[in-house]
Amino acid sequence: MRIKLLAVLIATTLGAASAQTNLNGAGATFPNPIYSKWFSEYHKQHPDVQINYQAIGSGGGIQQLKSSTVDFGASDGPMTDQQLSETPFKVFHIPTVLGSVVPTYNIPGVTAELKFAPDVLADIYLGKIKKWNDPRLAKDNAGVKFPDTDIVVVHRSDGSGTTYIFTDYLSKVSQDWANTVKKGTSVNWPVGLGGKGNEGVAGLVKQTEGAIGYVELIYALSNKMPYGSVKNAAGHFVKASLESTTAAAGSVKEMPDDFRVSITNAPGANAYPIASFTWLLIPVEWKDATKQKAMVAFLNWMVDSGQSMTNSLDYAPLPKNVAAKVKVRIKEIKVEGKNEASR
Repeated sequence: MRIKLLAVLIATTLGAASAQTNLNGAGATFPNPIYSKWFSEYHKQHPDVQINYQAIGSGGGIQQLKSSTVDFGASDGPMTDQQLSETPFKVFHIPTVLGSVVPTYNIPGVTAELKFAPDVLADIYLGKIKKWNDPRLAKDNAGVKFPDTDIVVVHRSDGSGTTYIFTDYLSKVSQDWANTVKKGTSVNWPVGLGGKGNEGVAGLVKQTEGAIGYVELIYALSNKMPYGSVKNAAGHFVKASLESTTAAAGSVKEMPDDFRVSITNAPGANAYPIASFTWLLIPVEWKDATKQKAMVAFLNWMVDSGQSMTNSLDYAPLPKNVAAKVKVRIKEIKVEGKNEASR
């Protein structure tokens, strides 16, 4: 009897395991905290679906998607026309949330919240401003006693959507940056030390006196690191927050059909200037009907239920008009050879 019960238990367990659908993705570290929460919560509600995600950076995610080693990718910088043309299948950019990139620092003796003008931030990363007591920094930070300490620039060493957002912003506010370094998930940095992932940059800044780095807001908050406000296009110094990120999203009056849009240096008195959408990169056609059905179901859940979880991790939810447009786009994700997507 015990042997029979054991056999039934093993058969049931194996059956449940074989019925589970696994979706594998890789890419951006910027949204990893919210993605981890979503994938975990979705699995609790749908035990038959397991979504595995590796936060390896946007560049790595795009590369793995192109080579079909993952089911989906993720990036904070939209794929370029060239990258899309090099991908052997059509890809949708599905916006998921909005976040902000903040300048974080470790200056001995300075605990104040610093203010950064756009040209100052660009010139620090260009290597033109080398000391923390530079007059241009002092000008916007009255009352702050800066030490005569070298600025140690920290940047990403891996292909990164966070880098794309930061360099996209610097390209808009500094002609020198636009003409030389330019924007991209990977650039030739004029100066500095490289750290892998948002975690790596945060770690380097924390352990290096005189350092400045750029990380997604949640990484600064979770590591209890100071971060500065940045002067926006309206001339106001604004600190990154849920509200100021949402204000930046409000600058998009008409979302393009492919969802590839930049909202850095957005207009508006309350807009934080280094904000961005982040995207899941989803193949339009799927060979595996079970995976396609699971992916579509998750994406719909992400829009309908997942958005309510964003605030607790300091991401901004999709604007309602964008969410509605995303729902329409999800219906176009289909199984190869079929004219209509699974609803």
